[in-house]
Amino acid sequence: MTRRNLLAVAMSLNDAQRRALDETLAGAGEVAMLPDLDDSARAQALREASVLLIHHTGKELKPAELPLLSGLKLMQFISAGIDFVPLGDVPGDVPIAVNAGAYADSMAEHALAMTLAAAKRLLVEHQKLKQGEFNQFVRNRRLAGMTAGILGFGGIGVATARLFKALGLPVHAINRRGASDAPVDWIGTPDQLDKLLHVSDVLVITASLTKRTLGMIGKRELELMKPDAILVNLARGEIVDEGALYQHLRAHPKFTACIDAWWIEPVRHGVFRMDHPFLDLPNVIGSPHNSAQAGLPAVGIRNAAANCRRALLGEPPLYLIGDDERMM
Repeated sequence: MTRRNLLAVAMSLNDAQRRALDETLAGAGEVAMLPDLDDSARAQALREASVLLIHHTGKELKPAELPLLSGLKLMQFISAGIDFVPLGDVPGDVPIAVNAGAYADSMAEHALAMTLAAAKRLLVEHQKLKQGEFNQFVRNRRLAGMTAGILGFGGIGVATARLFKALGLPVHAINRRGASDAPVDWIGTPDQLDKLLHVSDVLVITASLTKRTLGMIGKRELELMKPDAILVNLARGEIVDEGALYQHLRAHPKFTACIDAWWIEPVRHGVFRMDHPFLDLPNVIGSPHNSAQAGLPAVGIRNAAANCRRALLGEPPLYLIGDDERMM
């Protein structure tokens, strides 16, 4: 059966999201909302669709429907990270794209907020005040002139760099290509990680979780960093060795970890758990992986729909994942 200009949507959308979808598609194709269809109509839509917009294959598709995806021009995810999604049964000929950069501005603000809280000792001195200590003359840190390192220079990294450079921080970054159109003071490839670690006063992790990035920051890498560095992880907890980070924080009280992405989280694992009591340490600032939540709900839909539109019109889609991400 020949596939036509049909976008199948696997998840439910509210009114604002549906308007954003239709406005972005701008007539590039028809839309079939799978949650509104019976089993027979769902199967027919999946056989005919050229593009599928989805959040989670394991929750929104039935096992018998997965073979029907073969021949799709694009499977577009609404999430920027999909390491928690089972992709093993998705036909190998289906291109898969993530929603890269959709929540970048919100996450960049979160990275800056955590960095400022660490540099200005906001949480530490808040607790001291509660104990009756008024440490007016204990020095905090000025960000201007510090060096920001960004591990994973995609949409989130670029947005973060923009904010940091506005405050006077030179930006050093790493991505797979070792190149970017965005203004940076230095950019390298993952094999130059040591160089990035040595120079960074602030290290922001925004890389995808892949076989290559799993455990990328371990004991050795932490020891290469400055003893008073600030590490901000917005990506995935598993990029940093949990035990190594805890021991490093205990041994280096001037080192601060700002943790938004944890190792065991409810969305990906069904529960929140730590193997080490990070939140008992004064040099840890935590948030519940909510760095993307300040973004408007329709923004993610618009970004994903724009990529769907490209595929429907026969243009090359953006943000396709590689085999190392597909096999996580």
